[in-house]
Amino acid sequence: MKAIYGNIKVKMSFQVVTSDFVNVFVKSNLTSFTAEKRFAKDLTVLELKGKLELMTGASPATMTIDVQTEEGNHVCSLNDDSKLIGSYPIDDLMALFVTDKAKVASEFDDLSKVKKFELSEEEYSKKQNTLKSFLENNKLGKYNEEIAAQQREKLEKQKQDEEEKLKSIVIGSRCEVTVPGQPTRRGVVKYVGKVHFQAGDWVGVQYDEPFGKNDGSVSGKRYFDCPPKYGSFVKIANVICGDFPEEIEGLDEF
Repeated sequence: MKAIYGNIKVKMSFQVVTSDFVNVFVKSNLTSFTAEKRFAKDLTVLELKGKLELMTGASPATMTIDVQTEEGNHVCSLNDDSKLIGSYPIDDLMALFVTDKAKVASEFDDLSKVKKFELSEEEYSKKQNTLKSFLENNKLGKYNEEIAAQQREKLEKQKQDEEEKLKSIVIGSRCEVTVPGQPTRRGVVKYVGKVHFQAGDWVGVQYDEPFGKNDGSVSGKRYFDCPPKYGSFVKIANVICGDFPEEIEGLDEF
C-alpha cells in the first residue's frame, strides 16, 4: 500500500497476525454433551477427525464436520481430509458439529447398553479386604447388633409417626409446607397416597402462589388438577394441616 504525504510517496505494509490455535465447541448427533476444545490450525481435517472420534464415537470414515456460528448458522463443511483446518473460516467460539449417519443418534448416552460388572452376594462375601468384611470384622454399622437394633427402632418409630400423621392430612384441607432450605408455603391438600415416581406415601399440594413444579401430573400421570407451576408433591413430615388462611400480598400496607 502506498500513501502520499506532500510530494513524498511512502510505501506501507500491513501484517495480519492470527493465533495458531482456535477454541471451538464440539457437538454431535451421537451424544447430548457439548465440549469446549482447543485445536491447532495446522491440523489436517483427517487428523482432526481422529481426535473427534475419541470425543464423540463417530467413525472418521463416515464422519462429516460442519462449522456453525454461535447462533447455529451453517458456515462451511470440512470436506477435504488433506486440507489444514486453518484454511477454513473457523473463528473462536464457533461450533464443530460432528455427524455420523452410520450410527444411532445418542446411542452412547444409553447406559442400558453398557455391559455392567455384576457380582453375586455369595461371591462378594467370599472376597477379602472389602468394605463388608471390614465392617463385619470390626462389628461396625449394621453388623453391630446394638446399633442395628437402635436403627430398626428408629425406623419403626418414624413409620408409626408418619402413619399417625397421615390420618390428619385430609384432601381439601388448608396446609402449610415446610421443606428444609426453602421458604414456608401455604396451599390446599389435593392428593394423599402412593405415587409412581417415589416409594412411600406423598402429599400433593396446590400452592397459593406459583411456586410449585407441576400441574398435578408427573411424567404424564395425573394425580390432581391445578394450574401449571402451582402443584407439588411433598413428604408427609413436611406438611401440617390447620387453619392457614391464604396470605394476601400487601394486605398490611396502606
